Amino acid sequence: MKSIYRSTLLAGMSGLSLLIGAAAVPAFAQSTAGDEASVSSEEVVVTARRREESLQDVPLSISVLNASTLDQSGAENITVLQQVTPNATIQVARGSNSTLIGFIRGVGQQDPLWGFEPGVGLYVDDVYVARPQGAVLDIFDIERIEVLRGPQGTLYGRNTIGGAIKYVTRRLDADEPHLTARLNLGEYNQTDLILTGSLPLSDTLVVGGAAAAYVRDGYGQNLNTGAEHYNKDVRAFRVSAEWTPTDDLFFRLSADSVDDTSNPKHGYRVAGNGADPVFAPLANIYDTRAGSGDFNNVETDGASLLGQWQANDVWTFKSITAYRTGQTDGTIDFDNTPGPVLDIPAFYRDRQFSQEFQALFAYDRLQGVAGLYYLDASASGAFDTVLGLGGPLTIFTKGKVTTESYAAFFDVSYDLTDELALSVGARWTHDERTGTVNRQNFTGVRSPFFGNAAAVPGLVRSNYTNSATFEEVTPRVALTYEPIDALTLYASYGRGYKSGGFDMRGDVVLTPNTVNGYDPEFVDAYEVGFHSNFFDGRARISGDVFFSDYKDVQITRQEPTVTGAVASFVDNAAAATIKGAELEGTVFLTDTLNSVFTVGYVDTKFDEYLSNTVVTNPAPPPATIVVPVDLSALADIQNTPEWTASLTFNYTIDLGENGRFVFTPQASYRGAARLFELATPLLDPDAYTLYNASLTWTSASDRFRIGLHGLNLSDEEYVVGGYNFPGALFGNSIIAFWGPPRTVTGSFQVRF
Repeated sequence: MKSIYRSTLLAGMSGLSLLIGAAAVPAFAQSTAGDEASVSSEEVVVTARRREESLQDVPLSISVLNASTLDQSGAENITVLQQVTPNATIQVARGSNSTLIGFIRGVGQQDPLWGFEPGVGLYVDDVYVARPQGAVLDIFDIERIEVLRGPQGTLYGRNTIGGAIKYVTRRLDADEPHLTARLNLGEYNQTDLILTGSLPLSDTLVVGGAAAAYVRDGYGQNLNTGAEHYNKDVRAFRVSAEWTPTDDLFFRLSADSVDDTSNPKHGYRVAGNGADPVFAPLANIYDTRAGSGDFNNVETDGASLLGQWQANDVWTFKSITAYRTGQTDGTIDFDNTPGPVLDIPAFYRDRQFSQEFQALFAYDRLQGVAGLYYLDASASGAFDTVLGLGGPLTIFTKGKVTTESYAAFFDVSYDLTDELALSVGARWTHDERTGTVNRQNFTGVRSPFFGNAAAVPGLVRSNYTNSATFEEVTPRVALTYEPIDALTLYASYGRGYKSGGFDMRGDVVLTPNTVNGYDPEFVDAYEVGFHSNFFDGRARISGDVFFSDYKDVQITRQEPTVTGAVASFVDNAAAATIKGAELEGTVFLTDTLNSVFTVGYVDTKFDEYLSNTVVTNPAPPPATIVVPVDLSALADIQNTPEWTASLTFNYTIDLGENGRFVFTPQASYRGAARLFELATPLLDPDAYTLYNASLTWTSASDRFRIGLHGLNLSDEEYVVGGYNFPGALFGNSIIAFWGPPRTVTGSFQVRF
């Protein structure tokens, strides 16, 4: 373990020295950087352990990005976290505009189909967002974003096995009315308008909100229909009311909504299909010839009520009640041609209700939190798999999964001495899940469910309902040692748990055992790290080394069969070992110049990887059988490059009464990775570096701000997702989805 840490530090220092000579980036300064680069002794406060603490005291690896940092950079949505968080993949899902894919330290979930659980939990003001659709949150009206790396099973629960992302919104200004308006104008006819404000109605009641509209033409075009491709058309708002009837009582009622009508993303063919020119790759990676349609709509809505009572100097009680709904209607054209070779029209629906009670306490040397949690959720959907070259044949799939989850948790810290503290916690979780799956063949292009009333019904492939119960205890223990005020050392162990469930694509004809569902997966994680704050706040650096034992890994696959069908598998088919190290921090080089850096290294290895192959059993009676093959020597963890790194500078020029300029160049490096566990050379992304830069001017009164923000200044072409359906039956549909090209945006902001 020491050798890993030493090699990571040396390689990181070498990489940083190379990056210093590179140009450009917006500032996503971890923990400290604000509008100016001046040295600040301000304490960084986080709520990673569900209570306010100094980052210096928290025994876990955490990246913090504050509002001024994100604002200064012109950051649009939370996918920017990928560029400045070690060992993290946080990006838009393949074929979507606002569905989130998250991996941290090799643990996550790529498939956003209803019924599948994410491996990285997303929280908005302590409300768990259960579904990834609509979860690519645009950044406005926030206080900070915290990224917690490693399993958070004790305080955050069942589906934070890789980590958690906490989106913390800003408290309303109760002193006086205010309004901030921001206009972004950029390439591809980008026009964004963001309004935020608050209005005190009395000494105890204040209301406020934020509204945003994001509109941009596509980076490419649908050459078949003329529609924009990779465009953006999003409306969002958040409103809240905060009531403080006494010094000890606080209530906040919030509601939010996002409506995304951007056109669907159909991807880009990276391979042809014989000599047919219709299937040939196009000149522009953002173009398509898709014929399955240009309609897409994602809507998410939510409301929450927070109640907080500080009973005395020791006890504080919280109640968090929330309800969320979502719906998605759209289509993915896997073949990217005008014909229905491999088209997937689909819709999703979801809802969730959650209730959490917390009791926080701080008495002498003892501090902590205990609580109860309840979740009642359902997710459903339907889609057609249209195989236009096979008859045509449509496989219709419809299903629903319901979840009822109960949990009780605690996390307690005790100061053994002035320098040494012990933290112990555990969470008991009880999950009850019910899955319903219907799957049937139809002759024709699309099923009656998606508009083809003339489709001829055929073989019923699945028609079942089943239930399963899972119950787990996930502990955590940490020891913290503070030899001096400027240095905190910690060692920790924690367990993460992701719930089992049912495969909504399960085909009983091909895989009869699919009706039994799949079991939970687990991570046992060990970590040693430090937080430091040296030279009177001029060097704030954190680092860690970690080891994770990943068991019963849920592997999701869709594989062609010898009968020409597609078999879906979700099995606890793998076990892996993951180890690595991380280093990040802010260094104030002068009173007006600081540097923010991150380095992440991760070494992943499958100890077992059973890949199922469907074959025909020659023994009578004829039947299909599943033959497991251990491919651990060929497999690797998906969406997890070995190295990630970033370097940002923040340079302030103070003009006195004429305001100030802030220049923030940045470079972020991401190593080569695999999109899936098994290599797909045409899709797997190569290593790349993104260069960004921002220049802003802010008036001395902070009333006016003008900014210029450039992203991907070298116009790097890099893959962020893909589908792999080779073979003549599927039109050799191997398609990639790409990150945004070079863009330059001007921003204009005024505060009233």
